[in-house]
Amino acid sequence: MDFTNLFQNATVAGIPLLIFVLALVQWVKSFGVKGNYVKAVSMAIGLFLGIGYQLTLSVPSDFAGWFTTVVFGLALGLGASGVYEVANK
Repeated sequence: MDFTNLFQNATVAGIPLLIFVLALVQWVKSFGVKGNYVKAVSMAIGLFLGIGYQLTLSVPSDFAGWFTTVVFGLALGLGASGVYEVANK
């Protein structure tokens, strides 16, 4: 599976998914959430939306499909967490 192409095409209604995750994390921060909690929230949002996005493409029918779906969600969450971490240094 080519993840480079997958992330380039990961858009919902024309909005890149990573940008949407980062916007949601900023919204959560407006409630006063700070530090490691923001990273955890970022991971959770990325995981949830990444898996949701993959499920809209097709529901996996085997372990390999589910594994790829979860890895995509984790990568999206880690990407958002990493961007948050870099932006705060």
